[in-house]
Amino acid sequence: MTMAKRDTYTPESLLAVAVGVFNERGYDGTSMEHLSKAAGISKSSIYHHVKGKEELLRLAISRALDELFAVLDEPGATGGPAVDRLQYVTRRTVEVLMAELPYVTLLLRVRGNTGTERWAMERRREFDHRVAELLKQAAADGDLRADVDARLATRLLFGMINSVVEWYRPDRGGAVTSEEVADAVVRTAFDGLRTAR
Repeated sequence: MTMAKRDTYTPESLLAVAVGVFNERGYDGTSMEHLSKAAGISKSSIYHHVKGKEELLRLAISRALDELFAVLDEPGATGGPAVDRLQYVTRRTVEVLMAELPYVTLLLRVRGNTGTERWAMERRREFDHRVAELLKQAAADGDLRADVDARLATRLLFGMINSVVEWYRPDRGGAVTSEEVADAVVRTAFDGLRTAR
């Protein structure tokens, strides 16, 4: 008796393929046909796992956002002086970005063209706001320079962190580690933001 070839894709592996295609082609430039070809399965097999490409987008973005928001609830982000919590959140954000690089890359590239993208952008703003509040508190405590606007400093800090998606390629030989990048970001940002004591 010959067994028919079964779909060996799991929702997780299908999501990983979809994220790769979304990042390569852009979400708007990706069709279900592109996804099925990249996965090597039929469109109906994809629909067995998800309702459509927007569900894949939401799952991918949720993965990135869940990891980022989880950082804000870790003990290093919730206890101690605000400046130490901010430094911890900065370090962990870099580590999450590098660990979840394709998913965070996709999150950073959404433009608000769909309901899912608008939801993702709102969640990103919420995350940025929570970090900005930490920065404001650290400045109010006298641990960060008061002559740099907290919103501007937050934008610059995230600009530095988020730029990692543009140049970091873990598959290249001699690539720096997430710890090395996190150390460099923390040193660069906080050497410039901390008050001289």
